[in-house]
Amino acid sequence: MIIASEVRKQIERSSFIRRMFEEGIRMKAERGAENVFDFSLGNPSEDPPAGVLRAFRALAERSAPGSHGYMPNPGFPEARETVARRLREATGVDFTPGHVLMTAGCAGAMNAALKAVLNPGEEVIVPMPCFPDYAFYISNYGGVMVPVETREDFSLDVGAIAAKIGPRTRAIILNSPHNPSGVIYPEATLRELEAVLAKAAAPILVLSDEPYTSIVYDGARCPQLASIVSNCMITTSWSKKWGLAGERIGYLAVSPRVPDALALAQACAFTGRILGFINAPAIWQLVVAEAPDESTNLAVYQEKRDLMCDGLERAGYEVRRPQGAFYVFLKTPIPDDFEFVHLLQEEGVLAVPGSGFGRKGYMRLSLTVPRDTVVRSLPAFARALEKLRA
Repeated sequence: MIIASEVRKQIERSSFIRRMFEEGIRMKAERGAENVFDFSLGNPSEDPPAGVLRAFRALAERSAPGSHGYMPNPGFPEARETVARRLREATGVDFTPGHVLMTAGCAGAMNAALKAVLNPGEEVIVPMPCFPDYAFYISNYGGVMVPVETREDFSLDVGAIAAKIGPRTRAIILNSPHNPSGVIYPEATLRELEAVLAKAAAPILVLSDEPYTSIVYDGARCPQLASIVSNCMITTSWSKKWGLAGERIGYLAVSPRVPDALALAQACAFTGRILGFINAPAIWQLVVAEAPDESTNLAVYQEKRDLMCDGLERAGYEVRRPQGAFYVFLKTPIPDDFEFVHLLQEEGVLAVPGSGFGRKGYMRLSLTVPRDTVVRSLPAFARALEKLRA
């Protein structure tokens, strides 16, 4: 067969999120879009902030000669300076434009980082459950993913992480606010982890995947990991903050406290290039420089979170409200999450089995849908539970 054997294996166990999203397209064509409630993909339904669209239109209209051509692989200097300045203000760490690489979204940043630091056979610790594609990113470069279970409430178990650190440990991936659970890792936990890493025989990098840091609820605060953990790299994007998932604009920042930080940032620019990303989209880099303070309307997501959680609780589901991000990760009423997700599908509801994130007996619902979809879906959730009890 012409397809590589490893790729065939990866396709077979590939993301349930995308599978459910594609199933949703089929079901909408078959049943009518108004009869399908698709909570599968974290694909924001809200329009980008008005200030972002204004900046985009203005830049497109004044389009100076060369503004759509190649630029240095790390990105436009004004975009990198904007990011570095905001990082300095938020963390108190002396980030410069040389520590920043503009990227094709978070995925581009994460792949460039892993390509730059992993030698074949080296290990990356990942708390579970997790975003499924981490496993593929790590294996892309000959790395070995080492899963570590979180606690029952999905908080980090630093002792369990410490127990998995060995001579081949190269990095740890953290994601807070967390996909799929919505948990925010508190400052005390991050300081506990930093104390463990300080005792390691060789530097261990923490790759902090941060696309949801601006989406937090109930007055919660997301600690700045770079102000706590010395050896860290930050990957993030504007996909969630601005509702621009299809535009692929993000950044990678190497903490100045990492040994040879500037050389590592340059290595990431190189790996981003040879992976085929070359550079982040030109016009969106300039939008970042023009409109850095714009953000999505948090109240919209909080309302949908509360509507969904209140409705599910009334129906009899066991729900833990997320502190951040825009997902609800809840226990399925039966241990077999695939079976229950199939039951929901019969009612027109698309959810993602928790097994796809490495946690059986759960399912994830994405709140990146119109408010009306949440409200109209609640009777379908109730019917599925009633069928189970009948």
